[in-house]
Amino acid sequence: MGARLNATRTRTALRTSARVSFDLLLVLLLTWVVLWLLGRAWSIIWPIVIALLITTLTWPVARFLRRRRWRPALAASVVTLAFLLVVGGVVALIAVPVASESGELADGVVAGIDKLREWVAGPPLNIDEAQISGALDSAVSRVQDSMGSIASAAVTGVGTVVNGVVTAVLALFLMFFLLKDGPRFLPWLGRQLPGRLADDVPAVAARCWATLGSFVRSQAFVGLLDAVFIGLGLWILGVPLVLPLAVLTFVGAFVPIVGALFAGFVAVLIALVFNGLTTALIVLAIIIVVQQLEGNVFQPMLQSRGLGLHAAVVLLAVTLGGNLAGIAGALLAVPVAAMIAVVWNYVREQLSDPPPEPAAGTETETGTT
Repeated sequence: MGARLNATRTRTALRTSARVSFDLLLVLLLTWVVLWLLGRAWSIIWPIVIALLITTLTWPVARFLRRRRWRPALAASVVTLAFLLVVGGVVALIAVPVASESGELADGVVAGIDKLREWVAGPPLNIDEAQISGALDSAVSRVQDSMGSIASAAVTGVGTVVNGVVTAVLALFLMFFLLKDGPRFLPWLGRQLPGRLADDVPAVAARCWATLGSFVRSQAFVGLLDAVFIGLGLWILGVPLVLPLAVLTFVGAFVPIVGALFAGFVAVLIALVFNGLTTALIVLAIIIVVQQLEGNVFQPMLQSRGLGLHAAVVLLAVTLGGNLAGIAGALLAVPVAAMIAVVWNYVREQLSDPPPEPAAGTETETGTT
């Protein structure tokens, strides 16, 4: 009798495990299909994502103007034009000083190359001029042999630039319409959905919007910290072009990994050209320290507070997003994780038991008092 009961329990456990495994496989298959569809529609989704990120940054200004009885179209137009002016000013703030120093920068690069050749020719390497010339000739011949690959890469690069311009223009138009008609979207969405979804989906969307705004503000604050600390270090060391480098550091903070690497590379290069190897190494050390503090302390702390995520979850999300989808994955990993947490918290709230209703006698006593 006991053996038969144990066999029945075993079969039941196996059926339950098989059913759960089958459900998990269906969930994984559905996730794969969704990701595949997102990849196929990425040319449309990416401008929408950029527009949402920009809108969360500019919406407080548009909301302020709308509360002053500005018409929605006028407020959205003014904010969009102001955003374009700010972006143009940032580009000018970087480009103008660099252009004014371009002659000295070019001379510094040539002098740096000459110093490098002198260092290579001396001890301990003792590489003579003939070997250096032979290496240069070999490099030139390799470049000439690879002209086809270089041309195809250039064409690909031109296509990438064109796609980037199209994406930026489309995101700008979407930002205008979001600023103009954004407050009417959730009520419209609620009218299109049946039953309980008419309340649940707009509520979740409103929470996700607040979470996305918190992410953008925390990212901007982290970029400001990077720009201040690195700019202060460059100013103390006497490195030129401090303001453009600080602005470049702030802008690069919005592009994970590549933005910080590019801004740091430019700062070290300018320090090397104008101030020498020792100053360049000190600048490199400052950048490494600041970016380590940013990536492992400031950013996880700020984003964990603003997004309701633990700092370890933020670090793991950025790592996973970067491995799965590169730069775009690293950029979107934290807000996506935060939105998943928002949806989970909302579902948990709806599935939890409602608070017990007060007894009739208690209501009567409350009402009489």
